[in-house]
Amino acid sequence: MSGFSADWLALREPYDLRARSAVVRDAVVAAFAGHPSVTIVDLACGTGATLRALAPHLPARQHWRLADNDLGLLARASGTERPVGVRVTAIPLDLNRDLEAALDGPVDLVTASALLDLVSADWMERLAVESAVRSIPIYAALSHDGRIEFDPADPADADMVAAVNAHQRGDKGFGPALGPAAADAAIRRFESLGCAVIKGTSDWVFRPGDRDIQFELCSGWAGAVRETGNVPLADIVGWLTRRRDAIQAGDSSIKVGHVDVFARPTGTR
Repeated sequence: MSGFSADWLALREPYDLRARSAVVRDAVVAAFAGHPSVTIVDLACGTGATLRALAPHLPARQHWRLADNDLGLLARASGTERPVGVRVTAIPLDLNRDLEAALDGPVDLVTASALLDLVSADWMERLAVESAVRSIPIYAALSHDGRIEFDPADPADADMVAAVNAHQRGDKGFGPALGPAAADAAIRRFESLGCAVIKGTSDWVFRPGDRDIQFELCSGWAGAVRETGNVPLADIVGWLTRRRDAIQAGDSSIKVGHVDVFARPTGTR
């Protein structure tokens, strides 16, 4: 599963990297300090952004098993520049159907970025239980939590944000998505299975100079809201026009709330 274009993934990657919670990342790194090697399964890997973000901080010998159903993105991920000692295996896989297969074999860590908010409660349950049974820690980064803030504010913001979050709960290939509730749901389930959980905010913060990604986000949100039918078309068009004008004028800032989670089964070495 990916469902996102390489261009969009490239546009967001530097902001993702900046947003990642240092507290959560450092907990992941500390968990593997002193290990001679580590094997990681990256679910819905896209172009390999998680590998690029995390590999410099892990033991020198690494084996990344990159799982995605998009062969084009997998090819890009497999070809990513990486440190000496980092080995990559591409795994073409439908994660909705074959999650358990992705977790088979010796695995030290499961990673996923911008994934949990796209999956269903049933799929989340499978991930939590299967990882706990195998005693595999999970590092899940950049799950949207529903917070979207605009400066300057617009009268239509509240309706637009509510509709965006409603759209987030639609089927993204795994059944009805958890959307903004995903991180909290994951934390509760991991803790109920005896995992030690560390969480941290990983908000996107877009400043006035970040025009390209603001344009892309606002256009995407407008399209998503239109699909819900929750906001009149005229209101959507008016909101998008005003947002674009503010972005173009260098007078727009946007914050999008995300959460990072590291869940470590009790007794994991």
